[in-house]
Amino acid sequence: MQYKQLPDGTQIPVLGLGTWDIGGRDTPDRTRDDELTELLQRIIRMGYTHLDTAEYYGGTHTEELVGRAIQAFARDDVFITTKVSPEHLGYADVHKSLDASLRRLQTDYVDLYLIHWPSQTIPLTETFPALNEAVADGRVRRVGVSNFDVALMEESMRLCQTPIATNQVRYNLLDRKPVQNGVLDFCQRHNILLTAYSPLKGGVLSNSTVTAIAQKHGVPPGQVAIQWLIQQPGVITIPKSTNVNHLQDNLDALKLGLDEEDLGQLDMIDD
Repeated sequence: MQYKQLPDGTQIPVLGLGTWDIGGRDTPDRTRDDELTELLQRIIRMGYTHLDTAEYYGGTHTEELVGRAIQAFARDDVFITTKVSPEHLGYADVHKSLDASLRRLQTDYVDLYLIHWPSQTIPLTETFPALNEAVADGRVRRVGVSNFDVALMEESMRLCQTPIATNQVRYNLLDRKPVQNGVLDFCQRHNILLTAYSPLKGGVLSNSTVTAIAQKHGVPPGQVAIQWLIQQPGVITIPKSTNVNHLQDNLDALKLGLDEEDLGQLDMIDD
């Protein structure tokens, strides 16, 4: 595995596992719990030691599955990210949501706690006092945000008593919004990691430029898309899959060397 550095100096894998739709989407699906727990443990053993989840995923059930899976490992060997939902960003609700997530994850702390989406009604001035307290008492190691624009990131930096670790946003070869809205540049200038979710979505794998470069190197298109992301300074990614072969393909992207011609062609993709 390759790593990049969080603002506090901690190393985080450049490739993590997104867990959306594992154990349900908006509501719990418990029909495959044993199978999915074993699969998550297998995935961790493959090298995916950063698991990204959220209280929203599976109507809280995904956190339960992650919690079951990580019991087979030393806690410090697994990096857990989870997220608080926008409707729970009030001061008391942050504490309540965090404690519930910790119970489901069967752990005393999370490595990274993110605001999943900004709220349209609850100001960040209510949220960050609780997040700061959670860091101070050890339940949260690091604080980050997700789906934040530059203005919200600036406000978060003012309110957070510790460095903002990451902004998790949708970013891939065909979705360059973080470049267009200045989020990527802001993160890179302020030593904040950008965590790219949905790196293979939206037609990326069938794009003609991507498939041509993949054919040139004799690799699946997904490896080209992942390597394009992680070769950028301060960018990591969290593709989601429950297919072991696809998961191994994604890991193998770490070995792919894209040359300047490849990168130039990929940078020029605009739709």
